[in-house]
Amino acid sequence: MRTPILLSLLLTAMLGCSGGAPYVWANQLPPDQAGDKYLIGAGDLLSVRVYNQENLSTHARVRSDGKIAMPLVGEVEVRGKAPAAVSRELEVKLKEFMLSPTVTVTVEETLPTSVTVIGQVVHPGIYTVDATSGVIQALAVAGGFNDYAGRGSIYLMRRSPAQRIRFTFADLNHVDGSAAMFRIRTGDVVVVE
Repeated sequence: MRTPILLSLLLTAMLGCSGGAPYVWANQLPPDQAGDKYLIGAGDLLSVRVYNQENLSTHARVRSDGKIAMPLVGEVEVRGKAPAAVSRELEVKLKEFMLSPTVTVTVEETLPTSVTVIGQVVHPGIYTVDATSGVIQALAVAGGFNDYAGRGSIYLMRRSPAQRIRFTFADLNHVDGSAAMFRIRTGDVVVVE
């Protein structure tokens, strides 16, 4: 009973603020913000392999503070970074201890992504989706558009970095377009006006 009331309040607050609020079109985002690469999140299980140094290699689950512990290096912030970027960062840190380290970071296990879908959809709510899901998958789990939906007014609200990103249904259907490649993250809110 409390969930519909909470969703109604959230919808009212977000739509009330959305009228003239600034946004950026999904296809105008710089490539590093388009979300087409997987970014490490809290709870992910990482395999960190240091070539020819098994004693430095490790399996580590990303803690809620976004860090993992590595031999020699200590605490390393990994949340919100691509695995390749963490590999390069660790190679730089390990150069203090060895000559030409080669590090490979792979994500072995991810937690499901939680997304809120509100507005003019059949079943507004909070949904758990695969970590590789995009906006179109979030809309699908919410039952798609209702009869009052504006197919040109789909917004994604993101907290970090704080953004309001606009999509159209037509852009989401272009398989090779940046809007279709955009990946949602836990905590995102999809609003259909």
